[in-house]
Formats: sequence, structure tokens, C-alpha cells
Amino acid sequence: MNDSGSAPESKVDSVRELLTLDELTSRVGMSVRNIRFYTTKGLVPPPIRRGRSGYYSPDHVSRLELVQELQAHGFTLSAIEKYLAGIPADATPEDIALHRTMLAPWQADVPVEMSRAELEKRTGRSLSEDDLATLSALGIVFRTKRGRYEVAVSQLSVGLGLLDLGFPLEAAIAAGEVYADHGRQIAKELNELFRTMVWPVYKESGAPPQKLREVVERIKPLSIASLVAAYEAAMDETRREEIAARSRRTAKRAAKD
Repeated sequence: MNDSGSAPESKVDSVRELLTLDELTSRVGMSVRNIRFYTTKGLVPPPIRRGRSGYYSPDHVSRLELVQELQAHGFTLSAIEKYLAGIPADATPEDIALHRTMLAPWQADVPVEMSRAELEKRTGRSLSEDDLATLSALGIVFRTKRGRYEVAVSQLSVGLGLLDLGFPLEAAIAAGEVYADHGRQIAKELNELFRTMVWPVYKESGAPPQKLREVVERIKPLSIASLVAAYEAAMDETRREEIAARSRRTAKRAAKD
């Protein structure tokens, strides 16, 4: 984090939208007290000063939303501090959104119901039907039977970032199917593991079912870290295989010539 009492000038110059403290609390759904506490702890940068007033940038929004995400996964304050310490101080909101995206499939997020007007106020933009369809395919916004919307607030900024990047609706639908298919399989296998290998041990010792629930909650951060590490290793292996395949094709063409 920057210790000078204000955000780096390079970031300030690139900010297109600055929020007041009240606007920030509305955007992230967090109290003034909590925001100031996290700022004091160094989890988010201090406000950007404009005369006597302090303002907040997309960087503040993304870091606060990451804090919320980690809390939802059961991270303690100490664990959150260690996690954020690994993110460079000059990380962009997009960089931070990537961290949140990696956590997203395992988020047990409680949706917040709101009207179309409330949703657009929260996002700070007008949302088209295609935008809403993409956010729905990504598992972030769902239309209810009453014409309102259930919103996974902690994932909203990630979805908006993808909309800004022109993420195709078809790709969002396909990605949602991949997450659902693999998520169900992982959940099934982990449930079987806990049922056959973990619970019998605690049951034999006379521990109540609540004990197993506590174990599951405490192991969440480790599960997330392991899955992220496995995903990154698989991606690296896939890239190496693709590079090797291209090299072989190039060598074959050169041999023919």
C-alpha cells in the first residue's frame, strides 16, 4: 500500500470516476465504520485528497469487494491481511478482479434482491437486455418471477468489467455450463470424501455433526488455494503442450520444404 496518505499520482490521473464516502458505502454495501477500519488496517489505500475532501476510485471499490469475498469464504482478518499483502500496491482493479474471479466459483454468496432501478444505481450505468442476459449467464444477476433481480453483489464488479471488455454472451453461457458441470462433480467427490473418510473419524470419537460443519468451514480457504494452484498448473501445462505442438508442426513443415 502507499504510505504517503494519498493514492499514487499515476492512478489518480487515470481515474474517470471518483466517489464520495457516502457513494462508496452505497456501491459496496459496507458501513463507513468498516471502510475506515479497513483503511486503518492498510487493506485499502487512503482516500484521494481533493482539497479538504477525500474521494475513492475503482481501486478502492475492487479491494473492498475482495475483502468481502474473502470474508465470505471464511478468511480471518489476519488471513485477509496476508492474502492482500501478496497483491502489488500498483495492481489495477482488473488485476484484483482476476483474484476475485478465481474465487468466484466457490462463493456461497447470498443474493441481494433489488429493482431494475436499484440495480442500475448500484452499477452506475444503464443495463441493456443483452447486458442482463450476460450477467445472468455468468451467475451474477437473476430475474425473479416478480420482475425484480437477485444479485450476487460481491461478483457484480467482475461482471461489469467483462461487459466493458465486450465479453460475448455465448461465451458467458458456455463458461457458466463449464463451471456448473465441474462444480457439481467437485462437490460430489468432496462430499463423498468427507462422508467416507472424515465423518467416520469424528463420529467414532463421539464428536457431534456440528464439528464436521466447522471443519468444512475452516478448510474452505485451503480448498480454494489448492484449486487455484491446480488450475494455474493445468493452464501452464496446457500452454507448454500448445507451444510444443506448434514447434512440431513448424519443424515438419520445414522438413518438407
